[in-house]
Amino acid sequence: MNVRWDTPPWPPPPSGLRTKVGSHSVMAAQLRYLAELARSHKALIQVVRFLDGAHAPMGSMLHLLTFADAPPMAYSEGAHTGHLTDEPALVARHFRSYDLARAVAQPPEASLALIESAAEDHERQCQQKT
Repeated sequence: MNVRWDTPPWPPPPSGLRTKVGSHSVMAAQLRYLAELARSHKALIQVVRFLDGAHAPMGSMLHLLTFADAPPMAYSEGAHTGHLTDEPALVARHFRSYDLARAVAQPPEASLALIESAAEDHERQCQQKT
């Protein structure tokens, strides 16, 4: 069975760009990596800003899967649980939720600017600690 991940597990919220996980140097490196993926067109990244409002997948990870030889599936994951579903109506709702989140997300160029700005902020934090 060939699996193709149609969607990354986001649009990421800006808190995911600014909240330190690990260290500021780790965050800066991860954000620079995402920026490089976006610049090289290996990933289409769109950020949902806080002022863009709430959206259905907010607070969880969502992967939408399509297969060459099987119906689509959705995998959603929270802090302590994950759920894989192939129930057509629920999968359709997940696809719709993802589409709506992308509709309110920033365009790729603006998202890249947000990612680079967050990376710079983390780099400044590294320099202030030394």
